[in-house]
Amino acid sequence: MNITIIGAGMMGSAMAGPANDNGHFVNLVGTPLDREIIDSVKKTGYHPTLRHNMGDKVRAFQIEELDEVLKSTDFIVCGVSSFGAEWFANEILPKLPSGKIVLSITKGLQPDPEKGLVTFPDYWKNSRQDLEFVAVGGPCICFELMDKMHTLVYFCSRNIEAAKEAANVMKTDYYHLVVSDNVEGVECSVAMKNAYALGVSLAVGLSEKAAGITTCDDLVGVSKPGAVDRNPKYNPQAALFGQSCVEMRRVIEMFGGKVEFGGGIPGAGDLYVTVFGGRTRKIGTLLGRGFPFPKAKEILNGVTLESVSIITRMAKFVRDRGREADFPLLAHMDEIINKGAEVKIPWDKFGEV
Repeated sequence: MNITIIGAGMMGSAMAGPANDNGHFVNLVGTPLDREIIDSVKKTGYHPTLRHNMGDKVRAFQIEELDEVLKSTDFIVCGVSSFGAEWFANEILPKLPSGKIVLSITKGLQPDPEKGLVTFPDYWKNSRQDLEFVAVGGPCICFELMDKMHTLVYFCSRNIEAAKEAANVMKTDYYHLVVSDNVEGVECSVAMKNAYALGVSLAVGLSEKAAGITTCDDLVGVSKPGAVDRNPKYNPQAALFGQSCVEMRRVIEMFGGKVEFGGGIPGAGDLYVTVFGGRTRKIGTLLGRGFPFPKAKEILNGVTLESVSIITRMAKFVRDRGREADFPLLAHMDEIINKGAEVKIPWDKFGEV
């Protein structure tokens, strides 16, 4: 089978790992932002940000070559971040052959004039009813997937048969897949885990600030996940983690999804791995150490901050529906990012009875 991955970022490109191990050939097509990555893979086979050789079953193409690549494509992977969702809808969807499955790794929720927010599969389905969209959700670090570490995620679609077919294409003895038709449960979980990973990381920064650690040098630059607390205090982190799961379940309930997913693999599981990941942990830690958001964003210049986008979108969504009191951690993160508030965790508003 010929699989075409559109978007050569780290997570999209990492999907080539299980695809190759299943004997499939992969066409890795970069977005206009991926030119240097594609040039490197074309010339040497090496992916400079994933830091991995892609193997002889992966062929790299610039975006201008997409039309030719699609002529022999059997299966499509959308490898763009949430910031590329509209570009994918406008520039890529019209070109895709009818009847294909599109597997999406994109995390987040898309603004909608009628519903406020919708999942990306629903957003894209509005444009192409003749395609089947399957979304991936769950704890997965791209480096570990390429290293064949055991990984358990969900493949979800409103068409359960499409989810099963996509799972059969991608599952391996290390890439374990659960199929579900509960799109809201999975997609709300994996969208909000980015937001709440920032929230949990506030506690990391606060404990470091208490120990006199207020610089940023150790958080600058690209590094693999596996962050180490410089003043490990886990009670506050655990409390914020638990409150995050409470609020994720409430988000899922608002969207009509399976609330149990908030405390399961797509929610708590993905939150756990993201807290120990890179960019979202970094921004939360910087904020906890006392850096104002504009300065923290400047320090991490060039880093994609999907957490900031989903915090802003979801905070507006719950405010518009009079539910802000049910989301005290989300509301505080929104105040920090968008109103210049200092980090002052609202402990007395947490918990559920």
